[in-house]
Amino acid sequence: MKHFTKEALLAAGKSYNRNFVNSLSGYKSLNLIGSINEESAETNLAPFSQVFHVGANPPTVGILFRPHSVERHTLENILQNGHFTLNQVSESFYKEAHLCSARWDKSEFEATGLEEEYLNNFKAPFVKESPLKIACLLKDKITLAVNETVLIIASIEEVWVKPQAVEEDGFIDLDQLGTITVSGIDSYHSVNKLDRLPYAKPFKPTEKT
Repeated sequence: MKHFTKEALLAAGKSYNRNFVNSLSGYKSLNLIGSINEESAETNLAPFSQVFHVGANPPTVGILFRPHSVERHTLENILQNGHFTLNQVSESFYKEAHLCSARWDKSEFEATGLEEEYLNNFKAPFVKESPLKIACLLKDKITLAVNETVLIIASIEEVWVKPQAVEEDGFIDLDQLGTITVSGIDSYHSVNKLDRLPYAKPFKPTEKT
């Protein structure tokens, strides 16, 4: 095993440290966040791997944003009107999703060829190509003291998902959707489900799992 100290990582240089530390948390989901500027009606689309479950009752998610020290259109749009969408990325358009991280002088939809979609009068654009789409509403904003990263907490208002992926107990089989994962900041991966295990409970030493 190779050993790294915090001091060694910081001394390794900004690029190495960024790639190394971003890889430590393992595989993460990849979503495109769709938002819109209320004043100019310009849409924005940005890839995020820092989306996580907060609660089921009420349905709630959290998203981490880099410090708001420079212009960040997605965060600013969300703070302005409270509405945004999460659109999981599938194998069919992960390259276009990656391009959404570039600094375009126009909407990422227009720049990458991904198609805007508006569902049920929700005030933010969805990605038509996405097999799992979530309408979210801002509930809380917290700036973390440790590094001024911004944590957004949002309620899940509506969900659109391909019906064949939803099992009888409510589990969403992402294999059926072809969604991908990301590691680090630029490595994309397809995944395969190994198994679904029953609810874990203690057992006697003589029992088999």
